[in-house]
Amino acid sequence: MVSINLFNWILAFLPVILLLLLMTAFNWGGSKAGMLTWLATQLIASIFFGASFELLQYTYIKAFFLSLDVLLIIWGAMFLYQVTKRAGTIQIIGKFLAELTESRAFLGIFLGWLFPSFLQGMGGFGVPVAISAPLLVSTGFSPTISIVMASIGHGWGITFGSMGSSFKTLMAVTGLSAEYLAPYSALLLGISSLFCGLLVIYLAGGRKQFLKALPLTLITSLILSIGQYLLATNGLWIIAVTLPAMTALCFGFLYVRFFSKHSREYLHGIKGEERKKIITALLTYVLLVALIIVFNFFSPIRELFAPYAISFQIPKLSTSYGFVTPPETSKKINLLLHPGTVLSISALASFLLLKKKAYLKGNELSEIVIDTFKSSLNTSTAIFSLVGTAVVMNHAQMTNVLALGISRVFSQEIYPIISPFIGALGAFITGSNNNSNVLFGSLQLQTAELLNLSTALILAAQTTGGSLGSIMAPAKVILGCSTVGLSGKEGTVIGKLILYSGTLILLAGIITYIISGLIDL
Repeated sequence: MVSINLFNWILAFLPVILLLLLMTAFNWGGSKAGMLTWLATQLIASIFFGASFELLQYTYIKAFFLSLDVLLIIWGAMFLYQVTKRAGTIQIIGKFLAELTESRAFLGIFLGWLFPSFLQGMGGFGVPVAISAPLLVSTGFSPTISIVMASIGHGWGITFGSMGSSFKTLMAVTGLSAEYLAPYSALLLGISSLFCGLLVIYLAGGRKQFLKALPLTLITSLILSIGQYLLATNGLWIIAVTLPAMTALCFGFLYVRFFSKHSREYLHGIKGEERKKIITALLTYVLLVALIIVFNFFSPIRELFAPYAISFQIPKLSTSYGFVTPPETSKKINLLLHPGTVLSISALASFLLLKKKAYLKGNELSEIVIDTFKSSLNTSTAIFSLVGTAVVMNHAQMTNVLALGISRVFSQEIYPIISPFIGALGAFITGSNNNSNVLFGSLQLQTAELLNLSTALILAAQTTGGSLGSIMAPAKVILGCSTVGLSGKEGTVIGKLILYSGTLILLAGIITYIISGLIDL
């Protein structure tokens, strides 16, 4: 076994340091930085931690299956997004919400919180800010505040958003089930939804409109948090953000319709053709939810396709220092029942529906597929290389060395507060909660075990911190600023987001600390 000393701990931490330097100091993208980090990790593992060439070969296979499980979701989500973007249905929904109310606080709720959350549930990966921020600017908000609101508003929904890809990654790298991980994750993220909403309405309406919008904010937060919890803990974590966000939008619509004269007059003035456009735009997402429910709960389909899962048997692997990984089966992937397949089917069905209604032309499908490939390429490369890095670190004892070192620095009492900040650091470095879970999921798991803490709670803190930390990631801020004419002024936006995001992460840490104390009782 490798001895635990400062030199070995620094060597084990070196891949993280390298990734941080490449993406921040040298401004490298995730795919380029990830590939170099992966190669460097293999060299460190071979030279200093006794990883053999055979061990590294099997890590490639394991990383392939773990990555594919996540990438299928990303490809499907991006395919659906490209269909709706090309058809203009997202813009139709956004315009409808923008014109529904004159209240700046209510606009903040709809366009700065609920609509970005809905978009995060569907696709994520920078889409919520890129679409919502320009809509906020068009209603009179400054470009900076628009980016900040849209970024904060969807932060709570990133773990179970993007069809649950970040949560799927957390399960993959830790080997733990959704039944075990979902309750605490949904609880922390549900509480975070309230803080995100309160912060957005304060930024949107100031003190004067804060109290007026508070009832809708509180009720909406309950819809989001309870809906997410019930879905996530009952096997429907794929739509644990999408469906509650849709429900919250519908409730908000009814709320302002009842209490706002402007809203009633606007809705009364919607003509038949415009009404049809709004209904058609919503049909795409209703179709997706329906397909997910059918594929998850319709027994004949699940029984028919269940036998067709693919996997690979990985033998016992050892380093030259005696660190042993027991034999295991790689991640099983059922291509016929996979959430990514459901997303792709939904995207194709939506294309046919929108084509029939003349929103799309028949020859646009090939262009949509090409756009999907182009927009997913860098993300796919980054995820595979970072998953590969994490797998090498796990099999070469590097993650274990890191966990042991951290457990000696932080006590059992303090670590629950620290754990969300570790998740946030990973998200800030890599630009996504998904990649943060890849980098630090196993580390947090092993540290929690060493400190005798609830692993489910600490991993929930990890992914909550990653969600809230990713909203200030430079890659996302750069994308958002480019849509509202703030290119070159990203520093100002990041400065504001670091303050707000840091506050949200600290609150998540305090809540984790309180829950940890209650568990001990």
